[in-house]
Amino acid sequence: MAMDILRSHVSAVRLFHGGGTRSRSCSTRRFNVRANLPFPQQNAKYYKELEAAVDVVQRACHLCVHVKSSLFSTDGKVLEKNDQTPVTVADFGVQALISLELSKLFPSIPLVAEEDSAFLRSRNLADTVLNAVTAAGSSFCRPLTQDDVLKAIDRGGKDAFVFGSKPATYWVLDPIDGTRGFLKAGKALYVVGLALVVEGQIVIGVMGCPNWEEDLSEKSSTEIEEGCDALCGSGTVMIAHTGCGTWKKRLNSQPKLHGVWTRCFVDGSDIVHKACFCIPDSQTWESLPLSPLFNATSSADNVGNNQILLLGTCCGSLCKYLMVASGRSSVFILRAKEKTIIKAWDHAVGMICVHEAGGKVTDWNGSEIDLAADKVGRRIIFPSGGVLVTNGNLHNQILHIISLTSRV
Repeated sequence: MAMDILRSHVSAVRLFHGGGTRSRSCSTRRFNVRANLPFPQQNAKYYKELEAAVDVVQRACHLCVHVKSSLFSTDGKVLEKNDQTPVTVADFGVQALISLELSKLFPSIPLVAEEDSAFLRSRNLADTVLNAVTAAGSSFCRPLTQDDVLKAIDRGGKDAFVFGSKPATYWVLDPIDGTRGFLKAGKALYVVGLALVVEGQIVIGVMGCPNWEEDLSEKSSTEIEEGCDALCGSGTVMIAHTGCGTWKKRLNSQPKLHGVWTRCFVDGSDIVHKACFCIPDSQTWESLPLSPLFNATSSADNVGNNQILLLGTCCGSLCKYLMVASGRSSVFILRAKEKTIIKAWDHAVGMICVHEAGGKVTDWNGSEIDLAADKVGRRIIFPSGGVLVTNGNLHNQILHIISLTSRV
């Protein structure tokens, strides 16, 4: 039954792309390797890497959309990994697709990613993922095989590369952050997130969110009239490059709109109880250190002096980073629970997007997040207390509150 479910997920993808052929020749299948980025190439040291990342993340998002389109047309349960988290063909397909393209363009740069192929091998599902990757399109000049896909997935697996203590250059990928959101009907948010780390610093980041919808409440009627077609209800891709800012555009841009980027900035809130907050779906407001001073409400009409507005978003951490970087939320706060491992791919790309939009990211002591703390695998981060993401204006105020309430 599980195999039938995953295969049915792929059927819609294959039909959308016009058949089930396993490969397309390089002469007939062309890919957008010129992303028309919003800043000059001479200003961006990692321009080529960012171009490639934008292209492959956009294609990965389309893979997700078309796999999801068949998700609710079948009966049965979604497969769960050993840690009881859900997984779909899209998770493996996105990792395989992005790994394949990046290894071809930048073969010397290793990949740190969430999945490995052991789960697929144990259930003989490699062919299912192969079909999904093929349907999404590959720039390889020969037909892909199951072995190609399995090796591509494992290139980002935990046993693929040993870093050691020296500075390194590597990609960090979360194929789908918010798989629970991906599995929900409707507009629950999920993100494909890709970042490049060079000597401990995140230098570029790309987030693709197929279900993102713009909040037009603060835009003028002229801005809405001129830009609504490019902004509303079509998903978003957000990019950041060190020193070049954070930008976003419509994910499903038509050719005439391609390259229409909007600069992103965090909001200007500087009073805690007038700011908008978001927290992980797995945590409650009462578990966080601000709760003794402020109650939380989901209604903007009910916000008082001792209340804050808590925005509901689903489902992954990267969605919250996107909220802060785009100015829709002022603060994202996460508590580091005991026995809970915090993964680098849940935060890396969001960190640069918030930073380049004018915000700040630290642990609860105010220290920067150390991506190299896991010296061997670069897969785990160890933020003291938790992670605090803000618009910058509120950062020290909230750190002070955390410090005071932790002493009580």
